[in-house]
Amino acid sequence: MTDVVVTGLGATTPLGGDVASTWRALLDGVSGAGPLTQEWAAELPVRIAAELAEDPGVKIPRVRQRRLDRSEQIAIIAANEAFNDAGLTDVELDKERLGVCFGSGIGGAITLLEQDDILEEKGPRRVSPHTVPMLMPNGPAAWVGLELGAKAGVHAPTSACATSSESIAWGLDMIRAGRADIVVAGGTEAVVHALPIAGFASMKALSTRNDEPTKASRPWDADRDGFVLGEGSGAVVLERADHAAARGAKVYARLCGTGITSDGFDIVQPDPAGGIRAMRMALRNAGMSGSDIGHVNAHATSTPVGDMGEVHGIEEAIGTHPALTSTKSMTGHLLGAAGVVESIAVILAIHEGVIPPTINLDEPDKALNLDVVTGEPRKVDLDAAMNNSFGFGGHNVSLVFAKA
Repeated sequence: MTDVVVTGLGATTPLGGDVASTWRALLDGVSGAGPLTQEWAAELPVRIAAELAEDPGVKIPRVRQRRLDRSEQIAIIAANEAFNDAGLTDVELDKERLGVCFGSGIGGAITLLEQDDILEEKGPRRVSPHTVPMLMPNGPAAWVGLELGAKAGVHAPTSACATSSESIAWGLDMIRAGRADIVVAGGTEAVVHALPIAGFASMKALSTRNDEPTKASRPWDADRDGFVLGEGSGAVVLERADHAAARGAKVYARLCGTGITSDGFDIVQPDPAGGIRAMRMALRNAGMSGSDIGHVNAHATSTPVGDMGEVHGIEEAIGTHPALTSTKSMTGHLLGAAGVVESIAVILAIHEGVIPPTINLDEPDKALNLDVVTGEPRKVDLDAAMNNSFGFGGHNVSLVFAKA
């Protein structure tokens, strides 16, 4: 089986405008959540979110911003950082062997809503000619592909909160199938807006701790009451191992196995059995057993039902030994970008030998009996670790990474 390694990382998140600043904040236990001060948020039942730490305008010129949805802007930022980090701008590449897998759970919702307002208030002639490319679900993937000149295929998975983990899994498949030598994989989401927040709030999915935004995302805590909506983007460069070695690339970790399943159960409520099957499939695909996994970055969004269902699934599929964390306690829930940002945290945990803590776990759920990293980051020597992502519609993705 073809060995695939990770040679580049990129991100812009509520914790920082790049991977380095995001990683420092994760290790420091910093929350990216804060109050929404926009006028449109005043009457919402939920008035908190985890907004970007760095405005995309810092790296995307204003003229170009007019042609790009916010989700597309940050996708380009993350992909460029990962591409540069991998040293690919400094080598001659066969672009016909370069692919992209980059998804979004919701896509250009802000563009859609803003242009609809213009349509209703000013008429059809004032609607931007860039509207369709800005709102189409494959827009972020298409722009990343154009930015990098990728010609081996550009794919745009859309599987809710499992989207970017599925992008990584597809990237692995592309390389193993011989379609590409390098794949830039990831996801993006930027929907901090009145309508998505109102919709999630109506579902009772969001935390209502409006007076304590930094304490609102609290996975596995007995007082958890929903997730905090976040925005951000992340990207990883996946590369055939011998290709990376031939050009002397640095390697963060190996991507060893993936598991993708579907619940066939409910549009919103998860079925833990689907997650268990995904974890077991990822282990088989990696040629490993549960005893090989030293750490799991859990999906754990801070919802009353989902958190403990996943814990029981980890116990069943892997065991009670892995050190567990949920970086959503700090980033909030980045929806389609969650999986890749959390995968970056797993990759760096393996590479740097340290696991970020889960914050706000003041009173653990009585049914929680796994080893959760809290308080301070934990120094470890990890051979292999797993990231889980589960999404509305019953999408389940588990990824296994290992030491280079």
